[in-house]
Amino acid sequence: MEAVATAEQRSPERFKILALIFISVVINYMDRSNMAVAAPLISEELGFTSVHMGWIFSAFGLTYALFQIPGGVVVDYVKPRILYPFILVAWSLATLIQGLVSSVAALVGCRLAIGVFEAPSYPANNKIVTAWFSEDQRASAIAVYTSGQFIGLAFLTPALIFIQASVGWRGLFIISGLIGFAWAAIWYLLYRDPKGAENRAQEKAKQAEQVQHFKPADVLEAFSYRKLWGIYIGQFCLGATLIFFLTWFPTYLMEYRGFSNLKTGLLGALPYIAAFFGVLISGTVSDYLVRRGVSKELSRKAPIIIGLALSTTVIGANYVESELAVIGFLALAFFGNGLASIAWVFVSLLAPSRMVGLVGGCFNFVGGLSAMTVPVVIGYLVEGGDFRPALFFIAALAATGVCSYLFLVGKVERVGD
Repeated sequence: MEAVATAEQRSPERFKILALIFISVVINYMDRSNMAVAAPLISEELGFTSVHMGWIFSAFGLTYALFQIPGGVVVDYVKPRILYPFILVAWSLATLIQGLVSSVAALVGCRLAIGVFEAPSYPANNKIVTAWFSEDQRASAIAVYTSGQFIGLAFLTPALIFIQASVGWRGLFIISGLIGFAWAAIWYLLYRDPKGAENRAQEKAKQAEQVQHFKPADVLEAFSYRKLWGIYIGQFCLGATLIFFLTWFPTYLMEYRGFSNLKTGLLGALPYIAAFFGVLISGTVSDYLVRRGVSKELSRKAPIIIGLALSTTVIGANYVESELAVIGFLALAFFGNGLASIAWVFVSLLAPSRMVGLVGGCFNFVGGLSAMTVPVVIGYLVEGGDFRPALFFIAALAATGVCSYLFLVGKVERVGD
């Protein structure tokens, strides 16, 4: 049974905290996606092939996935006010350095570093929302900050294209890095943990107990439950659609569909806007159903299953020629991805209570494997210039995600306690 909401979970202060997370997510995804905007010019100027770019794209996913579990453990013990500015400065520095190098190896190294330091960000977001929002508000809060990745990209993609047109792809990375430095300082000045000496004492005691009892076997335990595997696999499949839009989407529009830079910036923003509305609708409706007493199987699982099913419609772009029809299918698929993006709520619903951060790390670890593998697979699939097999691949993974939530997650209840 969820505890009664604390004073902080009823305070208006929680909305300021949510705004800080939202902007952090926007910056996070700016530094993941600016390589996608720069990719066509980098390939042209430096002579990189689609396979080269696939490896550059996927380098981020390698370390992002591998450091999810260590990142989740760190999140359990390091205060967000200290942790977030540190990782922001670190990944922003790596982003900036991308504008100063010219080889595949150097760009891969920078992307590896970005993956390392962005890894704790989503487990930290989840922990902050868990502390500041009661359970019946949590899906809406997760939806709001998750929407930052979509609405940010919708408006940032045209802005990033404009910056690149003005100062080149090197200037794009340098400016992106400087923005991150500034936001790290703002976060440190504005963020605070929930107030109250009693809460702080309880939190310290809980952390001390966790430090004392944490053992490597906890990681094995986090991978020992069928229900948790259900959300892990679902997150991988959900991430596959997202990573396509974060990496190969501009190249698909410009090189395969022949969109101009202007059309890529304007029409290419529509799928992100659709995903933004999808995640807000999902979180709002899900929390409303919980407050009305609807079962969590329906209120929490239904938006994710429907969303993943809609993501399979990406395959429709293979069978149309008009630009609006192509964008329409892609927007519908990404709307579905937005609907399913409240999946983080299942970490707090299913994980053993003493290891929410660790399970969050495992959850994002498996999800992050999509960022490591999908760009490389697509790079090989499109090497001959045909994107149709890539869209088949994305649709098949979305269908797998539907099956994972239907047959593995089962009844929504906490495991291990």
